[in-house]
Amino acid sequence: MEEAYSNGPRPTLKVMLEAYERRLIQEALSAAGGSQRRAARALGVLPTTLHEKMKRLGLLRRSSPARLAADPGESPTLVA
Repeated sequence: MEEAYSNGPRPTLKVMLEAYERRLIQEALSAAGGSQRRAARALGVLPTTLHEKMKRLGLLRRSSPARLAADPGESPTLVA
């Protein structure tokens, strides 16, 4: 496995875990048609936990205040 990083510095465990977690979340959201609740269920975490992970990993985009006021039940938008 050392050969895979011969062209540059080896990524840290934290960086590799975040990339893996980001990919799993994106795949779960895609399979769930964008539903955070269903994606959370598929990943075995609470929806609030998934939301916090998405925030930490930069997978959420802030919605405009006007849009939030118009549709308070809509979940934040996924960053592709």
